[in-house]
Amino acid sequence: MQLTAAQGRVVACLVEKAQTTPDSYPLSTNALTKACNQTTNRNPVVGYTEREVDAVMLELREMKLARTVSGSGHRVGKHKHIVDETLGLDGHELAILAALVLRGPQTRNELATRTERYVDGPQGDKAAVDAAIDRLASGQEPLAVRLARQPGEREPRIDQCWAEVRGEQPADAPTGPQITPAVVLDDDPADLEARVAALEEALAAQTLRIDRLLDELGA
Repeated sequence: MQLTAAQGRVVACLVEKAQTTPDSYPLSTNALTKACNQTTNRNPVVGYTEREVDAVMLELREMKLARTVSGSGHRVGKHKHIVDETLGLDGHELAILAALVLRGPQTRNELATRTERYVDGPQGDKAAVDAAIDRLASGQEPLAVRLARQPGEREPRIDQCWAEVRGEQPADAPTGPQITPAVVLDDDPADLEARVAALEEALAAQTLRIDRLLDELGA
């Protein structure tokens, strides 16, 4: 079951919000559109309209990956995913798959950090992350793949093969400052590796703190 980039973004946002902000779930079209268009924890950044999101939801309902529910005090229809029911995925697998669809290829350590706030996710357990990746990669129609480690990378990355990848940002998407990497000459390679490892750990910790703050603010 191959998804378009838009289908992947919408259903992965539903999976993410179901596990990270369960008190605000299911999502209205407005809330789901905001989740799709977040400028944090998303790669690439997109700018969908509510009409586009509703159209994608219609496709996802036909594919039995999502439902729109009403009643129980809802003034408007609200959307929820049923990926677990249709594909038979557990909470760990859903967390890993959603993170990959929303943020692109990542290392095992990055996935462990970025799925810590998923209530049914692996909770930072790297062995559990590895096991979930293996299950996603071993099905009849694999949903994830382990990529070969590239030159200069300390860890191999994992990618999803469920949704198409949209590689460009919309023309009106916010852009960050251009950063020119520093050039370091004549440094000991072992020292450089240690520095990179420390920076990666600090960045991962800072990212987790920002993610938690955004969840508390309802962003």
